[in-house]
Amino acid sequence: MKKRYRVKRNEEFQDIIGNGKSVASRGFVVYYKPATCLTNDRVGISVGKKLGNAVERNKVKRQVREMVKDVTDFSKGLDTIIIVRKGYSERSFEENKIDLLKLYEKVYNNI
Repeated sequence: MKKRYRVKRNEEFQDIIGNGKSVASRGFVVYYKPATCLTNDRVGISVGKKLGNAVERNKVKRQVREMVKDVTDFSKGLDTIIIVRKGYSERSFEENKIDLLKLYEKVYNNI
């Protein structure tokens, strides 16, 4: 996922989480909000400390970035924040990818 497709600043994270809508599953919570000035999607990923040490959390972020690349085409004009829950580590990569795909389908149907 290219860096221009990422939400990086804390203020942007807080704005999307505070003012956006959300959908949730066992492994993820996805907050979304229409982008204010951009026409492409941006994604922020947050992994809590309950999932493991820094090495494990970074591995999870890399996996989720790959899932997002396969799930979305970055052309809808949405800002999304993906919060990874503890249930993520109990399932395989493919199961989590299907789970994230279903959440993105819900998001795109709700716009």
